[in-house]
Amino acid sequence: MTVLRDLVAALATGRVEVVDLTAPLSAQTPILTLPEPFGQTAPFKLDEISRYDERGPAWYWNNFTTGEHTGTHFDAPVHWVSGQHGDDVSQVPARRLVAPAVVLDHAAEAAADPDFLLEVEHVRAWEATHGPLPAGGWLLYRTGWDAYGDDAQRYGNAGRTPGISPACAKWLAEESPIQGVGVETVGTDAGGAHSFDPPFPCHSFLLGADRYGLTQLRNLAQLPPTGAVVIAGPLPIVRGSGSPCRVLALVER
Repeated sequence: MTVLRDLVAALATGRVEVVDLTAPLSAQTPILTLPEPFGQTAPFKLDEISRYDERGPAWYWNNFTTGEHTGTHFDAPVHWVSGQHGDDVSQVPARRLVAPAVVLDHAAEAAADPDFLLEVEHVRAWEATHGPLPAGGWLLYRTGWDAYGDDAQRYGNAGRTPGISPACAKWLAEESPIQGVGVETVGTDAGGAHSFDPPFPCHSFLLGADRYGLTQLRNLAQLPPTGAVVIAGPLPIVRGSGSPCRVLALVER
């Protein structure tokens, strides 16, 4: 209990800051649009049930509709064909929803080249400075793309968005100790990943190796390269391939 009491005290005094890594969820939230004839996800929509009126005099509430992979969301292994026999989002162990995180910052490179790809040598260079990637932790990949999150056209950028190379995705899935990757873009893969070999390598390699994805994150610039703890809270949707979620980071100041 001493550890928990110390954490509560640190939160109360501001020695530990809670940074919200979640994008607001609304009808304006950018969604991934696939080419025909593939099925499409539904954008976020609220339908009012009552608002202190004849439909319900003392309460306000809504129904909402959207896809599992809308806004800041969690990718479970079963989301991809390579992980089809893995966990759905309701089966992800709760202990894995709280994990250490590191931040690899390549916002400058992505600003200069929207097709910039993270390579194994970038990760190795980061490790040479900061130490090994955390076992069971998150690799959070900062590209500065969250700056465009309120402008769907700029955010999608006609399919030109930064990501991770096939070789790096394979290395992260098969040789690194991390449990997943978090990004600021609409999905864990680059905008041009449909033409990679294999297509969509982050989804294919990572989810197939029982790793996870977090997407459409914000405020990674507020996190240190090492030392943060991430809390990811997807809805435990039975048979769900993923879920919108609230993602928070605890940072010691």
